[in-house]
Amino acid sequence: MSSDARFAQVAAWLAEARSVTALTGAGISTDSGIPDFRGPDGLWTRQPEAARLFTLDNYVRDPEVRRRAWLARRDNTALTAEPNSGHHALVSMERAGRLRAIVTQNIDGLHQRAGSDPDRVIEVHGTIFEVACLTCNDRTPMRAALDRVEAGEPDPSCLICGGILKSATISFGQALDPYTLRRAVTAVSESDLLLAVGTSLQVHPVAGLVDVALAGGSRVVIVNAEPTPYDRAVDAVLHERIGDVLPALATAVERPQ
Repeated sequence: MSSDARFAQVAAWLAEARSVTALTGAGISTDSGIPDFRGPDGLWTRQPEAARLFTLDNYVRDPEVRRRAWLARRDNTALTAEPNSGHHALVSMERAGRLRAIVTQNIDGLHQRAGSDPDRVIEVHGTIFEVACLTCNDRTPMRAALDRVEAGEPDPSCLICGGILKSATISFGQALDPYTLRRAVTAVSESDLLLAVGTSLQVHPVAGLVDVALAGGSRVVIVNAEPTPYDRAVDAVLHERIGDVLPALATAVERPQ
């Protein structure tokens, strides 16, 4: 099947779907200047040692890792990035009455900033805009913690209990929030099409949402620049630029042929 025919088929499926859930990964945000992790120019590809900053055991054990992590947070482009056409396309699908939920692996908040209903955005890997204490679980704005870093505290501690502070994101070795994961599974289970966008589908349990959709008889469409482990199992794969194909699909949903 030609790429044009595949696109037309996917557009028709989206237009006729009663309920669609989008699963988004780092690839949807690269056009906003936020690098992905596993692509040819991804963070892990270029700087394998950077994973130490995102591993919970290293973070808790090593004050130097925490100091480096705070500097990385201070300079994180996600804090000031703007939504791109891919994010806005999902907003259009939501307003067309097709999109039930967005399950996102991203921590950048760009879906909400683009206009997606925050109640429909399920952030399975947390958010960069909050800080959590690993001892008492108190949550505070990231900006307040970064102000302390910029004022000279290289490793700010919790103001309530003195515990270690970390961005409210899921690190390697840290379990997903069970309630958030249940919300994601429910959204996928109650949709008749799963649209996986910009995700390598290599990180579990989130990648397993594709299995949930397939087991429930839902169609699954992958839009991603690189191949994924699920490409042969799903209904369609579009290896296209997300910033081009998502707006085109959104237009097709708004004006079905």
